[in-house]
Amino acid sequence: MLPDSFLQELIAKNDIESVVSSYVSLKRRGRNLVGLCPFHGEKTPSFNLYPETSSFYCFGCGAGGDVITFIRRIENLSYIDAVKMLADRAGMAVPDQDRNDAGAKVRMRILEANREAARLFHAFLYSSGGRAGLEYYYSRGYTDATIRHFGLGYAPQSFDFLRDNLRKKGFHDEDLVLAWLCARSKNGKGIYDIFRNRVMIPIIDVRGNVIAFGGRVLDDSKPKYLNSGETQVFKRTNNLFALNFAKQGKHERLILCEGYMDVIALHQAGFTNAVAALGTSFTADHARLLARYTDEVVLIFDADAAGKKGAQRAIGLLRETGLRIRLVTIPDGKDPDEFIKRNGPERFKLLLERAANDVEYRLTELGSRHLLTTSEGKVTYLREATQLLADLNDPIERDVYLGRLAHDLAVSKDALKTQLEYQIKRRKKQQQDKQMSQVLRRSEETTKKANPDAARHVRAASAEESLLGLLLLHPDYLNVVSQRLSPEEMVTPFNRGVYEKLLSRFRQGLLVELSVLSEDYEPEEMSYISGMMRDSRERGATLTAEDAAHYVEVIKNEHQLQVLKEPTELTPEQIQEKLELMRKMKS
Repeated sequence: MLPDSFLQELIAKNDIESVVSSYVSLKRRGRNLVGLCPFHGEKTPSFNLYPETSSFYCFGCGAGGDVITFIRRIENLSYIDAVKMLADRAGMAVPDQDRNDAGAKVRMRILEANREAARLFHAFLYSSGGRAGLEYYYSRGYTDATIRHFGLGYAPQSFDFLRDNLRKKGFHDEDLVLAWLCARSKNGKGIYDIFRNRVMIPIIDVRGNVIAFGGRVLDDSKPKYLNSGETQVFKRTNNLFALNFAKQGKHERLILCEGYMDVIALHQAGFTNAVAALGTSFTADHARLLARYTDEVVLIFDADAAGKKGAQRAIGLLRETGLRIRLVTIPDGKDPDEFIKRNGPERFKLLLERAANDVEYRLTELGSRHLLTTSEGKVTYLREATQLLADLNDPIERDVYLGRLAHDLAVSKDALKTQLEYQIKRRKKQQQDKQMSQVLRRSEETTKKANPDAARHVRAASAEESLLGLLLLHPDYLNVVSQRLSPEEMVTPFNRGVYEKLLSRFRQGLLVELSVLSEDYEPEEMSYISGMMRDSRERGATLTAEDAAHYVEVIKNEHQLQVLKEPTELTPEQIQEKLELMRKMKS
């Protein structure tokens, strides 16, 4: 366990406002700050930061906790890795821990195995056995400098190349299975290489760790691409290919491509701001990740039906983050690699500069699906176009496009404005209903995951949560509460465990606040605990020791009722006492 003195210094040197503001655009609202939540898509800020308690809570998705929990969530790190990241940020050394962090050790072994695998694949590429892979890269126009820059490699047609070489380097079979480098045989007695006869592309995170691989066949075999499955260090939606390079440059925008090969070709051509999703469709998590590093994204998707569908999906998700969006349509349906080879980087740069914004692109796509020379086609198009404009937050932007539609199709702007206002009201009502539904569902899901017993003991759990939230905000109340309420009287096990920790620390004279809990609880559990503080924080100074006494009384009564429901070991006299207590509680 890390010493309190270290944690206090760590939190003091990483004040939550400065840490979070590097990921989220925050605005001050009284003593607190608000912004768009980085953990779920939203247009109205529901992410709240509380500098006084060094904590955060999102009323939209229920995410909450301290500064360490925030880094764990947003960087997908273990507790100790998040602590190390914050310690590096503050120029501090993490003290030796008394206990072994098994999870951190597993993560470290996976990262070490991936790094060694990348080295082996790259070295084999330049051996006589890797000639086929090298010729493939050369055929795509990649130079040796580009191959080295991306650490590209080749996996031979062998079931034991990686396994045997990594065993020699001291890795255990379990390490290789957890890293998704090897799989267990059907009889469970051995393991074999997953990647065989493929050119290998290492996936590197923003901290420079090799976290996964993408492998492409050299012929028409299926699947064409084989990507690492999710592991303790790799989650597809938390990473983008080549973001480790793209974030280093001072770019006004980032280019989002469909695949690895396009990104590599663009980087070689000088467009080092290109990235791509990792073997999955573009997600809300990807959009929020991009928003951390840029204000504008240029989308480059194929011109086929699948590409257009992907572009429309990406636009909707990127719009949620407030990013500016532009789209490049490459002539003749070519991909970026082909276009640059035929026309050169300067022509591609011109395409980027002339890229239409997402509204123009969607209106053009919408118009192509309707026959605008007929009245019916024009009416349908305008109705759908106003639905599209209703999604825009900027009234000036809406007005500009409304005027353009009125002019281009020779219709009254006032008529279009009336239709637009109707769509805005309708959309706002839909969004409010959807947001409320999501808030309730996410709150229930968080509670269910962290404290599944709460649903069976609603009154007891509610009083326990209120009391714990109050104690985290006012630890001095523990002096009185501890004399009146024992941990055994807490009805739900999770809340009992939190109370025991607070009580133990209080009796030892140690720090009692949210941050000291994050070492023992996962982010979902920290969200639940942070939610306990929510109501107490909102009520602020109106909460007193009398409120704590009231919660204690409810908890004790609920405990007594729980005992009464299981009277098999009680004497008749004790049962009579419980019944009398129950009558008093109801009167």
